[in-house]
Amino acid sequence: MNAMTRRIVIGTAAVSMAASLAACGKAGDGDNGGGGGDGKTIGLLLPENKTTRYETFDRPIIEAKIKALCGDCEVKYNNAAQDTETQKKQFDGLVTQGVKVIILDSVDYKATKSWVQQAEKKGVKVVAYDRLAEGPISAYVSYDNEKIGRLQGEGLVKALGAKAKESNVVMINGSPTDPNAPLFKKGAHSVLDTGVKKVVYEQDIPDWSPDEANKKMGAAIDSLGKDGFQGVYSANDGMAGGIITALKKQGIKVPVGGQDAELAGLQRILKGDQAFTIYKQIKPEAETTAEIAVRLLKGEKIDDLTPTKVTSLTGEFKDIPAKLYDAQIVTKENIASTIIADKVYKAADICTAEYKAACAAAGIK
Repeated sequence: MNAMTRRIVIGTAAVSMAASLAACGKAGDGDNGGGGGDGKTIGLLLPENKTTRYETFDRPIIEAKIKALCGDCEVKYNNAAQDTETQKKQFDGLVTQGVKVIILDSVDYKATKSWVQQAEKKGVKVVAYDRLAEGPISAYVSYDNEKIGRLQGEGLVKALGAKAKESNVVMINGSPTDPNAPLFKKGAHSVLDTGVKKVVYEQDIPDWSPDEANKKMGAAIDSLGKDGFQGVYSANDGMAGGIITALKKQGIKVPVGGQDAELAGLQRILKGDQAFTIYKQIKPEAETTAEIAVRLLKGEKIDDLTPTKVTSLTGEFKDIPAKLYDAQIVTKENIASTIIADKVYKAADICTAEYKAACAAAGIK
């Protein structure tokens, strides 16, 4: 897809722009006195801060793009810290203040149906970001998440090599309240169910918790024995960190895959502790969402930005305008040509003292 050719540029300029915008937004919040409703305010609700991407990339990129497209627009931002009730209060608060467009990355997609329905009655447009919320959504921007799951499965099969067909695999899946998690799982199963011998242990992890993933990996080792599995599927990099800690504690070395191209995950890949990650270009996703939100605020059409139609996970809400981006597997061999070339992280960010030798071996300078 052409999304893969678009280069991601995330640097100090974007972050400093976001910082100045955030300061600007705070002043605006006070000026509005909770009134809002002037057609110049966009709400941004992100689900959690355990995954580093949200505060490091998604928020600053979205805020900077909104400001670039609409100089006098304000962004009212909140992070739910993985709590559904907190997010409901944040959402309801934006509606009460008269905010007419809300970008929502939901904590629990099933819980959002009544919120979005009530908002729609008041003329509020909701853009589902990264996770497809339930309800009459105006637009949805994310990735082909089932395909990402297939890429994860393919990455693990490739890491297992010639022994894949004789290999047993442990699956540590994402949060049951995240609508993307079952899609990752479904995609991964579509590859692993035929690509390896057997999935011998599988768990969903609430809140994508690395600590819980660590405990479940420990339980898997206790149940299966040190030689009872030859690879581990981890739905994201954060949990992969917890899993790898549990494996190291028992002296076990098997391929572990992840997702999100987190800095710590990339460093583990260079060191040889993690086999691969999935790189999703956040900038196109975030900027398209910002552009859709601004257009909805101005009452403009979004058809050219949303070429696809999707149905909600329950099947109740159909023909939701959507844009789904592509992703790719990242290993030691292509960190330089993807992550560093796209300026997600600089070589200096990844190649700290502990990883200097591993970076040099991978040709990263």
